[in-house]
Amino acid sequence: MTLENWQEQLRRGGLDLAILLVLAAERRYGLEIIRHLREGTDLVVTEGTIYPILARLAREGLLKSDWTASEGPHPRKYYQLTARGRAELQAMVTHWTEFAGKIGRLLERARKER
Repeated sequence: MTLENWQEQLRRGGLDLAILLVLAAERRYGLEIIRHLREGTDLVVTEGTIYPILARLAREGLLKSDWTASEGPHPRKYYQLTARGRAELQAMVTHWTEFAGKIGRLLERARKER
């Protein structure tokens, strides 16, 4: 596996979590999610990436969406977490934190062994 392949797999694995975290506080539309990720984390996500993920998360019952026509010149599709999405987010955060801690310990051990 090349470094680029590994980085892409890591990124893909974290995007669901990142999107759910962005939606934890409030409902947002797609471009707003993209902006929030870029400004808050420097994660650059394109529309071609985010919308299929949002659609899949909605199909899985983690998100619900609704169209709002009152803001801006065009209707916007807003996404928000469902109760199932909130539960899944909590589980993902726990797992991510535990996994990151394990990798952190390995990194620390490797530094000490050099």
